[in-house]
Amino acid sequence: MNVCWYSAGVSSFVAAYLARNILDKVLYCHIEDQHPDSLRFIADSENALGGSIETMQSPYESVDEVIRAFRFINSRHGAKCTDVLKRRVRKQWESNEDNLTYFWGYDADERARADLIVKQNPKQSHRFPLIEANLTKKDCHGLLENLGIKRPKMYDMGYRNNNCVGCVKGGMGYWNKIRVDFPEVFALRARREREIGHTCINGVYLDELDPERGRIDDEVMPTCSMMCQLVAEEL
Repeated sequence: MNVCWYSAGVSSFVAAYLARNILDKVLYCHIEDQHPDSLRFIADSENALGGSIETMQSPYESVDEVIRAFRFINSRHGAKCTDVLKRRVRKQWESNEDNLTYFWGYDADERARADLIVKQNPKQSHRFPLIEANLTKKDCHGLLENLGIKRPKMYDMGYRNNNCVGCVKGGMGYWNKIRVDFPEVFALRARREREIGHTCINGVYLDELDPERGRIDDEVMPTCSMMCQLVAEEL
């Protein structure tokens, strides 16, 4: 079975689009923290792919539910929300399947990370359509535009990835932008930090973050996907 893991981001869509004629399934793990425009992008993706995207969801549903239940946010080994809301859902699904080939959205600048995916998951075969086509993230955005598909709104708002709104992997510049664009999300994450005594940004509570600190354009923030969690575990 040929399966593409779709994240509602541009790169994963382009990977699925390039492989659309040989894919058996396109799977998506939904999280309630996604920007509402992601649902529009998913519908547009289905139209372009010529088939439905199968949606799965953890019983925890949201980042906030994971933080409350596990009283943990993230560490150098990865974010707890990615583990619970994406990785565990994938593991449960694949436990009932054999002879799988996974198609991933790593681009031409992420060959080393793709190699880690192959190393860590020897039970499945793996394909990387963007690497095979030597496409970068910029190329993927260009291809999406050529297809006449509007990219998810988070990109147009200045965010590098279509992660959850209020991604716990963000840096100071990211969180100060969330403070302005999504003040209710900023306030919720800040409150949860105090409740559990753990921070999104190492050593800095959001309610103490200087509004002038950080530049989002200078920060490297990974796409929050199962790929990210798998690589974090290997590292």
